[in-house]
Amino acid sequence: MSVLVFLESADGKVRKTSLEAVSYAVALGKPVTAIALGAVNAEELALAGKYGASKVLHASDERLNQPLVKAYASVIGKAMQDENAELLILANSSLGTPVAAKVAVKTGAAFVSNVVELPDTSSGFSVKRSIYTGKAFARVELKSGKKVLTLRKNAAELKEAGGQAEVKPYAVSLSEADFNAKITSTEKATGEVLLPEAEIVVSGGRGMKGPEHWGKLEELAHVLHAGTGCSKPVSDMGWRPHHEHVGQTGVKVAPQLYIAIGISGAIQHLAGVNSSKCIVVINKDPEAPFFKAADYGVVGDAFDVLPRLTEAIKAAK
Repeated sequence: MSVLVFLESADGKVRKTSLEAVSYAVALGKPVTAIALGAVNAEELALAGKYGASKVLHASDERLNQPLVKAYASVIGKAMQDENAELLILANSSLGTPVAAKVAVKTGAAFVSNVVELPDTSSGFSVKRSIYTGKAFARVELKSGKKVLTLRKNAAELKEAGGQAEVKPYAVSLSEADFNAKITSTEKATGEVLLPEAEIVVSGGRGMKGPEHWGKLEELAHVLHAGTGCSKPVSDMGWRPHHEHVGQTGVKVAPQLYIAIGISGAIQHLAGVNSSKCIVVINKDPEAPFFKAADYGVVGDAFDVLPRLTEAIKAAK
């Protein structure tokens, strides 16, 4: 069984979640080919080899610079056929998941999203996936010859294999129908570290008492090289921009470390952060529901704890 991995990119750089997908594919013990679309830096393409891919296909057609789901699915579906790949792996993302679904329809493949661990092939092919916004898991058996999986962030350990990949141009034939939708404008989130890519996230809630106090939280985030987030009430009140809203109806994050400051822990917020590897909660209310989900908790006033924590981290560095 050969494996194809889609390398999702932004601003010419391959996303870390796609490199995790390469590591996941390599762990299957099968030959791995990666495919990148649009404008991607050459040194970024080489990263796929560093993490174990033996070959990288690069479809550099400038029409693919925009992440159009239909066009991407056409190219990737054709690459599966050309490479005789029985398994396609993508990062579970706002682009990767719809592309995966369309490729599955085009190729007649079985499709499972939000996969969290390597497949069980002892008697067939089954995978474990996260469901109900991370509250439960399901085991799904795939019976089709071709399979498409999207991998949840941090579900696979990023491992260097020390190899080099052969980067080959990949010529594509695209029809006008592949471009019957177009992106008219794009508004990008701003900040030192963007939430979807952040390994550490520092989030604030109404316990911060107002936007004028956010400097203390931002200083901690800067020291940790973390992304900044907030609860829904905070974004609704206009204290912080909506792209920082973390939760079921906002951005879902899966960092290595999530620090919640002055957030009570409503179920909608928990649904957006429960894939975090480690959760630290700082709240002056010892009965705050968030403490039940926390790996570590600090009962104290954020305006007292935050400066001390920031200074301690500075000293440790």
